[in-house]
Amino acid sequence: MKEKAKRFLKRACGVLISILIAEGVGAVSAMLSGGGFGQYASLAKPIFAPPGWVFFPVWAVLYALMGWAAYRVWRRASSTSRTEGLIYYGLQLALNFVWPILFFALEMRGIAFLELASLFILILMTMERFYKADKVAGWLMAPYAAWSGYALVLNGAIWFMNQ
Repeated sequence: MKEKAKRFLKRACGVLISILIAEGVGAVSAMLSGGGFGQYASLAKPIFAPPGWVFFPVWAVLYALMGWAAYRVWRRASSTSRTEGLIYYGLQLALNFVWPILFFALEMRGIAFLELASLFILILMTMERFYKADKVAGWLMAPYAAWSGYALVLNGAIWFMNQ
């Protein structure tokens, strides 16, 4: 029983650290965006745009799911899918970090749109590699991919409407 509790604690700590890393990337990026989320209210937006308050809870859940997925893949035996998945995960996390800075702080919505298109492709590549390494991890990335696809369309519409 003692060994089982030790394994559980080790896994729980691993999951928690992985989630905190993803959440930390989001938190630091939000801080560096200069509090630009307030300007979201003043932008012309399409009818399908959510209210500003939706973003924080949605992203908190998405970062947690991403972190959990990364942990599940991390603990798998070494494979090409695992290695590539974790590399793509790191790259997409870096692009995820940059997007709010481009969109809000720098108000470069066209560049942010192009960056988000690249991010979306990397998310899909990550999801596919994660799925090959661990099916649950692949599915844990699905809400993030769906939200990012929606965000891409929303970013494009806001860019177009605010030129």
